[in-house]
Parts: sequence; C-alpha cells; structure tokens
Amino acid sequence: MARSRARPAAALAALGVALWLSGCGYAVSAGLRLQGGASRATVRPFENRSSDPSAGAEVAAALRAELARRGAEGEGAVIDGEVRTQGAAATLPGGATARVVLEVRARLSRDGRLVAERTVRREADHLTGADALEGEARRTQALHRLAGEVARALVDAFVE
Repeated sequence: MARSRARPAAALAALGVALWLSGCGYAVSAGLRLQGGASRATVRPFENRSSDPSAGAEVAAALRAELARRGAEGEGAVIDGEVRTQGAAATLPGGATARVVLEVRARLSRDGRLVAERTVRREADHLTGADALEGEARRTQALHRLAGEVARALVDAFVE
C-alpha cells in the first residue's frame, strides 16, 4: 500500500520540479549578428523631418528597446537616420478615421563606414476623436505603435 502512494507523489514532485525549471527565466540564445559583423549597436538620435515633434525620439527609443530585447544594445555598430510622417487624411466618409504614415530611413555604420541602409514605411488608421485633443492623443498612440513596428522591421533588415 505504501508503494502505490509513493509513485504518484514522486511523479507529482518531478512535475513540480520541471515546471519550476521551465519558469526560471533562463533561455539559450545564439545572439544577434548584424551586417558588417557587429553583435551590438547603439542608436543615435534620428533627424526629425516631420511635423510631429517627438517622432524622431519615438523611433530611436523603439529601436533601443528592440535591440535591448534581443540582447544587442551596446557598443559596436551605430544606427542613425531620419524620420518623416504624413497624416490627417480621412479614410472614411465623415472623417471618423484618419491615416498616419511613418517613414524611416536608417543607416547602419561600423567604424565610420556605412554598412547598410534601409527605408521602412508603415501606415495606420486611427479614430479622430470627439475633439482635437482626443484626435491628437489617438494619433500619438498610432505613431507609438508604428515606431515599434518600424524598429522590429529595421533590426530584422540589419541582421545578417
């Protein structure tokens, strides 16, 4: 009788240990390899050629976050570029939604030498809101979302 109770207890203990080990937060990663041979990159401020005062900073912050998420932020290569936006075009009759466009040209350099250059363009529709303040807040949220998409696309494009 004692033997039949020991088996389920041992199996339950083994399951508990397996679940604990799987949730410890450790992962195996091969590392990121950027074009030009760098494994890390720093992001310089992006030139803002848009009417949105925070667009350049938003894209640079999103790129830093994406590189950090992939374990590739740091000294090595340099990413910089320029940001342009277009927007306020109504996409539905009555002006209930508007489209914002984010276009980013980014350059990857290593040791002062241009390694790669990419242009990424993303578009999003957003609700215009009941007043100008609400509409601008929704436009800002859309730009934030687009900056994250652009950052992922640029890092993917710069990977060897």
